[in-house]
Amino acid sequence: MSDRINIEEIFAENVFTLSTMRQWIPAEAYAEVTNVITNGGELSGKTADVVARAMKDWAVKHGATHYTHWFQPLTGITAEKHDSFITHPNKDGKMLLEFKGKELIKGEPDASSFPSGGLRATFEARGYTAWDITSPAFIKEDATGKILCIPTAFCSYKGEALDKKTPLLRSMDAINVQALRIVKLFGNTKATKVTPSVGAEQEYFLIDREKYLQRTDLIYAGRTLFGAAPPKGQEMDDHYYGCIRERIGAYMKDLNVELWKIGVTAKTQHNEVAPAQHELAPIYETSNVAVDHNQLVMETLKKVAGRHGLTCLLHEKPFQGVNGSGKHNNWSLTTDNGVNLLDPGETPNENIQFLLVLACVMKAVDTHADLLRQSASDVGNDHRLGADEAPPAIISMFLGEQLEDVVKQLVETGEATHCMEGGVLETGVSTLPDLLKDATDRNRTSPFAFTGNKFEFRMVGSADSIGDPNTILNTIVAQAFCEAADRLEQAEDFDMAVHDLIKEYMTKHQRIIFNGNGYAPEWVKEAERRGLPNIPTMLDAVETLTTEKSIALFEKFGIFTRAELESRKDVLYEIYAKTINIEAKCMVEMASRQLIPAEILYVRELSDAVISGNNAGINTKVQKRLLDEVNGLLEQMQDALDLLEKEIVAARELKDHKERAFFYRDRVKTAMEALRAPADALEVITDKDIWPLPTYGDLLFEV
Repeated sequence: MSDRINIEEIFAENVFTLSTMRQWIPAEAYAEVTNVITNGGELSGKTADVVARAMKDWAVKHGATHYTHWFQPLTGITAEKHDSFITHPNKDGKMLLEFKGKELIKGEPDASSFPSGGLRATFEARGYTAWDITSPAFIKEDATGKILCIPTAFCSYKGEALDKKTPLLRSMDAINVQALRIVKLFGNTKATKVTPSVGAEQEYFLIDREKYLQRTDLIYAGRTLFGAAPPKGQEMDDHYYGCIRERIGAYMKDLNVELWKIGVTAKTQHNEVAPAQHELAPIYETSNVAVDHNQLVMETLKKVAGRHGLTCLLHEKPFQGVNGSGKHNNWSLTTDNGVNLLDPGETPNENIQFLLVLACVMKAVDTHADLLRQSASDVGNDHRLGADEAPPAIISMFLGEQLEDVVKQLVETGEATHCMEGGVLETGVSTLPDLLKDATDRNRTSPFAFTGNKFEFRMVGSADSIGDPNTILNTIVAQAFCEAADRLEQAEDFDMAVHDLIKEYMTKHQRIIFNGNGYAPEWVKEAERRGLPNIPTMLDAVETLTTEKSIALFEKFGIFTRAELESRKDVLYEIYAKTINIEAKCMVEMASRQLIPAEILYVRELSDAVISGNNAGINTKVQKRLLDEVNGLLEQMQDALDLLEKEIVAARELKDHKERAFFYRDRVKTAMEALRAPADALEVITDKDIWPLPTYGDLLFEV
């Protein structure tokens, strides 16, 4: 590849965009497609055939041989089954290529082997994928060849959602309907659609692939189950925004090109806080497209790493004692005539529509803090949330000094007569310009922070789909908009009614606002005093899905049925138990086959040193002390290993998914920690030539 990259030429070259479609299909068919994208509905069979044929011809011209319905099951990753475009040869033996509208619109993958939480029996294999016309098709390039990927939703034979996309699309419809009611109350009659937009910042680690392949825990679990802290970690703050190393820079360059070709707007790249940690951030996109693109970002991060002799780790906490990785979900709402509902303007105290929207978001987050917390919970994120590197497990909102002051005025007096100004930052250097300051600083310790014209949900885990968080955000805000619109549409005096409603919501839900240090232990006590829920782990959050409050919310807006929620709850318990079981078995294997045998060799070496020294008549105090220490830790390790094996057996005997998940958390994880402690202590004092694993120093600093 040439060193010169023309972004304008390569961007979206592998995407069947609307502008590309316009070139390949008749105007009448194109008008029908854009109408369905804008207003909903279904394509006619005739138009579906036209689009399918054009999509096939375009893809084949670009070298594609197969197509796939690309979907996102409850595994949290993507799935695809490839079918070639070939059909029966004609009587002359010439191969024909074909792709029909019915193949574009509907697929029938086997649904029996995907997580379903009891919605389907194993013998009930039929499932359906349905084309998401609002997310453009694209071509993936890898060793398999070029594959036309058609973004789809995935549901069961009975219509239940078995994926992340279907509920998201439902939630987008819900917030569109309710938000339009709000904007029309304020006289915006030209808006016909309100769309949630998302930009997902992605953090990740890069390590040398040869060293990765020497670590069984990284291969099976995606994180290190053993490992002592290196002499140097992140305490010097020298990696954050530091100069990007040549090897990593070459990787990022290749990564950007791959993402740009499939239409992902990769914009920002930099070193993150921890050594070997980095970040990529895109530009905002429509919510469902952003979810699709974030999945492609994660896939491409891993694929490109292999080309450079690297491995990309997306686990939230691959290394104990250094910062883990998250995914900042930046969320906003915009009308189709260009109004950002979360833009406060120059004088937010006078922007009544913004203040109502803000009040509704406050109400939504406070009322459903438990659901928002659940949407960011997974096994890996349990290692990250609540530490001094990520938001606490307590949901709160950061508004900044300016908006907090406006809310305070409204709550206390019913009027907001002024707002704080940003002022000017004087640099004190004659050759540097003075800078206009924002009216508000940022707060990186807040889980849900207002950052100018959007909210940044910072709790999401780095390996997670952002489908669930955005489904929840859209739904809870849709409910708040609905309740506000129900009252305001009936008001005789709109101005007075909206004034009273803003004051009422802000007064009732002001407890959710916290602008202080979310890492401070004092905040936990203060949150408890305020009555905010503290949900420390993934398992503590699962039941929030099926409270009567949650079921009523989701069923009202058609996001989930009770059965779909129950199934997801069961899936989460099962995933938790399976994840910890894999980690525990991996620890047993590593301890039994690598660490303990290595330490036995080291004990023999130290014993020989003691015997040789004694025979030579020299003082062997140091050798004896080290021998005793190593042997003592080795005994602890064997005892802990025996206990862990017993706990694994006991866990497997439990049949109920919930009971088994809690057993893994409370018993198996405890046994795992007990095994790790002596192993990590042994690593520090064992001859490096004998220790069988690459250390944290090897993994984090030798890239």
